[in-house]
Amino acid sequence: MITPAQVAAGRAATPGWGERLLLNMAGASPMSAAAHAALQAHLALESRWGPMEAAEAAAPRLQALRDDAARLLNAGSDEVAVLGSGSAALGAVWSAWLHTRPMRPGDRVLVGRQEWGGNLATYQRAGASVEVLPCRPDGSVDAEASAAFIDERVRLISLTWLPANGGLINDAAALGRVARAAGVPYLIDAGQALGQLPVDVQALGCDVLKGAGRKHLRGPRGTALLYVRRGFLPQLTPPWVDVQSAPWAAGLREDARRFETSEQPVALRLALQVALAEALELGVDAIAARVQALAAVLRDRLATLGHVQLHDLGRGPRSGLVSFTVAGEAPVATRARLAQRGIHVGANGVPYTPLDMQARGLDAVVRASLSWLHDEEDIERLASAL
Repeated sequence: MITPAQVAAGRAATPGWGERLLLNMAGASPMSAAAHAALQAHLALESRWGPMEAAEAAAPRLQALRDDAARLLNAGSDEVAVLGSGSAALGAVWSAWLHTRPMRPGDRVLVGRQEWGGNLATYQRAGASVEVLPCRPDGSVDAEASAAFIDERVRLISLTWLPANGGLINDAAALGRVARAAGVPYLIDAGQALGQLPVDVQALGCDVLKGAGRKHLRGPRGTALLYVRRGFLPQLTPPWVDVQSAPWAAGLREDARRFETSEQPVALRLALQVALAEALELGVDAIAARVQALAAVLRDRLATLGHVQLHDLGRGPRSGLVSFTVAGEAPVATRARLAQRGIHVGANGVPYTPLDMQARGLDAVVRASLSWLHDEEDIERLASAL
């Protein structure tokens, strides 16, 4: 359990907390002072020593980043790569998969209805037939019914675990069991899960998992984690490499770093290492419990406002992403009005989760997303402003 004292300490250690009410943690969270200091310190060292020498001095901490990421995911450190974004991570794996096994006419990619729009575009541009897995009445993926959709033409099963436009938490582990039984590669987009929910790639049964560091992990923009299962890695041959991913004498690396390059934003990665260490010290289980409890309070409070309509999916537990609309007001207008009062939320349109938004007849939603740093006073402030 996260105590009030820990919340107070976390707020005090977050520069600028309280200047405005930030309720867009699913977009990007503010870094802690310690993470920001790590970033600044390395940039200062680069200016004095030069980037190459500074990076060499930071090597132990960069290894600590991989070790911490492995702990966070219950993976081996050799199964973890650090990239610039979740989209870059997906693109690296997908292009390596296609380079090894080119797309054939009729090849299929199965996705959840809430699949992230960028993932959908990536699959479609490769010529895959993108097909939606069966849903339960609550909108979540139906893993049991999905088994009947799989045949020899299915190249990949892809699931956005916690969709961007609501509180749904898909049963990613159940779908993993289906994928394993069918022998089909399974990719999880964990962009909203990293730092918000416990992530165990062994229990999930995935071959690939990716997610940005800027959201609930509270790392800097320009960082992301990529997990590639050790046994799946030999099937992925990147179409391009450099001296880090495939040294001339040694050939292609035999770990997940075959997807990295020698050019690295070391300062950003050192800040991410601090953010990861802080999340692990606090405990992701404790973070999840607090965020879900606060989100339940927010949902109950918004339900008392007759002109506010919630747009959640799932039967619970639900994530800290709470989507809604205000009667007679476009979501972008609601966001702008709240920002004038120092309250910052998101407003997501169809491109974020196009299949789901179209299925539900939604053009856009307002999204408030919570972290363990929030409290019930923050929730009341939002509700009062609405």
